[in-house]
Amino acid sequence: QVVLVSGHLDSWDVGQGAMDDGGGAFISWEALSLIKDLGLRPKRTLRLVLWTGEEQGGVGAKQYYQLHKENISNFDIVMESDEGTFKPSGLGFSGSAEARDIVKEVMTLLQPINVTDVYDTADGTDIAYWMRDGVPGASLHDDINKYFWFHHSQGDTMTVQNPNQMNLCAAVWTVVSYVIADMEDMLPR
Repeated sequence: QVVLVSGHLDSWDVGQGAMDDGGGAFISWEALSLIKDLGLRPKRTLRLVLWTGEEQGGVGAKQYYQLHKENISNFDIVMESDEGTFKPSGLGFSGSAEARDIVKEVMTLLQPINVTDVYDTADGTDIAYWMRDGVPGASLHDDINKYFWFHHSQGDTMTVQNPNQMNLCAAVWTVVSYVIADMEDMLPR
């Protein structure tokens, strides 16, 4: 059984892609790194996917889906961060009402950093195939007021990234992925 965390690597023509979507790739990598460093071993596999070709029609995600869809019942949740890694506010979630209640409970663990909201739907080109077929999905929600200042521009460089905000995003990703991967049962479909 798999809990999938992800971001994509597809810098746009004119920029470095540090925010879109290097930040999402980084926090996904960091989540698994933190869990390993803490010596935690969840009941399910945590899998990091660094997608490619999202801007070219999601060809990387489509290929991955085609290769793994026969095991779709083993995917517990698919998570994608693709709206920058600014100050987080919560998660977008797509799934059953019962699964949503569980995710809301998981999010209460993030009260100390004031990131507890669960929004109505998850977004993500790279996880859309899975969610369409009933796998619960989650996407990071953060303060995107500055997102389009840098999106697909020469300004999308590492200087856009705020280390403290990225750490908060990584904390959200780490807590949610670990807790779901370590629950007794998979999220209800």
